[in-house]
Amino acid sequence: MKLRGSVHDVQRLSPSDRDAMFELMEQNYANMRRDRFDTDLNAKQWAIVVRSPQTGCIVGFSTQVMLTARINNEPVRALYSGDTVVDREHWGDPALASAWGNFALELIDQHPPGTLYWFLTSKGFRTYRYLPLFFRTYFPRYDTQTPAWERSVIDCFGQRIGGELFDPRNQIIRAAPGKDHVKPEIAEPGSRACTDSHIRYFVERNPGFARGDELCCLAPLTRENFTRAAYRVIGAQPTALNTA
Repeated sequence: MKLRGSVHDVQRLSPSDRDAMFELMEQNYANMRRDRFDTDLNAKQWAIVVRSPQTGCIVGFSTQVMLTARINNEPVRALYSGDTVVDREHWGDPALASAWGNFALELIDQHPPGTLYWFLTSKGFRTYRYLPLFFRTYFPRYDTQTPAWERSVIDCFGQRIGGELFDPRNQIIRAAPGKDHVKPEIAEPGSRACTDSHIRYFVERNPGFARGDELCCLAPLTRENFTRAAYRVIGAQPTALNTA
């Protein structure tokens, strides 16, 4: 049976769910601390949870919160994805990406066009790789410079999330001492950095990823901006602009 994802209000997660989520983070991240994990989780609104249909155990999740701001007197909203992890036995399963995509489509339909973004702080190349898979337009990327407006949006939310640790020149949230980071055996891309332009760009743009530096990324959340591949993962029909 395939894995299934569902969206939950963070405040309604059971203590056992929280324990399982922290255990999953410990398996994949170094320097994890329960107090920091709980504080971060409580600051989010939703958790997209993936369970094994056989056991009911949590095998993946991603935390989410909606951020709001006014930039150049324009209202802007960004869905911010926090802690995200999938059990290594289930890498490649689309359940988490599918659940997130369907959730994003619901939010797109609830907000005025052109005001909603996905804001991602990427500690690892696997997370960054979702951008070219899911979106036609996203930043930063190897084949074009980030436009001024998108830079200002990234700066706004990067400062909001990272505070004094946000490096506006490189648009990276620097890791504080003792910060959690992806375990080395998972973080290192190996030969993929030589064969994949997106992974090579991530490593060059964020050379401190191994210690937990996070590259701030942005993609417009619109139905038209999802790729055909994204719609296949989501299991929804693409818009007319995505059928070519």
